[in-house]
Amino acid sequence: MAAPPPCAGRRSAPTTRNTRQPARCPRTWRAAALAAAAGLALAACGSSGASKASGSSAASSNRGQSAFAQYPAGKRPAGPRISGKLVGGGTLDLAAWRGDVVVINVWGSWCAPCRAEAPTLAKVADATRKLGVRFVGFDTRDNDAAAQAFERNYKITYPSFRDPDGQLVLRFNGRVPVSAVPSTVLIDRSGRIAARIIGPTSYETLNTVVRELAAEKPGTGATA
Repeated sequence: MAAPPPCAGRRSAPTTRNTRQPARCPRTWRAAALAAAAGLALAACGSSGASKASGSSAASSNRGQSAFAQYPAGKRPAGPRISGKLVGGGTLDLAAWRGDVVVINVWGSWCAPCRAEAPTLAKVADATRKLGVRFVGFDTRDNDAAAQAFERNYKITYPSFRDPDGQLVLRFNGRVPVSAVPSTVLIDRSGRIAARIIGPTSYETLNTVVRELAAEKPGTGATA
């Protein structure tokens, strides 16, 4: 950490050798610097949390600016029922995708980290479609015009739910903390939550976890 700047309004105290040393800043400067550093480590577009899901055991780690947790087979919480209107028109009920691996990404066109991770999501979605993997977005606190422009710009071909007030995201409360934008939740073939990423994901992380889930047989993640 860089040395604190000399405090404004204080004169330096002379030493016995007639040299002058900068006055020390109050401890509040150090506290503020440490708080700022901690904030930068977790910053995304929204608030974030890295707590474990209620009633579940999850292996967690920090990867860059993302909080990653993977739920072991046999201890995965059930995913919530999700249905609603799509960006650009139409409706979708994720119950129709049971038997596939489902990747849910929470995003908004206004979110800089969402723009940074969009090419990764598009690439993994295209590469794993034949493995029985489906991607879907939750477009939150946004409008259709901006969302559709985002999808065209980043070549996003999978659908996104309209979630202007965050109600779809709130359905994960008590199961997995999905409070930051962007966030990604991975659902196994049995409809159970297998992993979640809070913050922007990387190609290596997402591609690896998606392929692991695609290789599982239905029922692997069911709670005993």
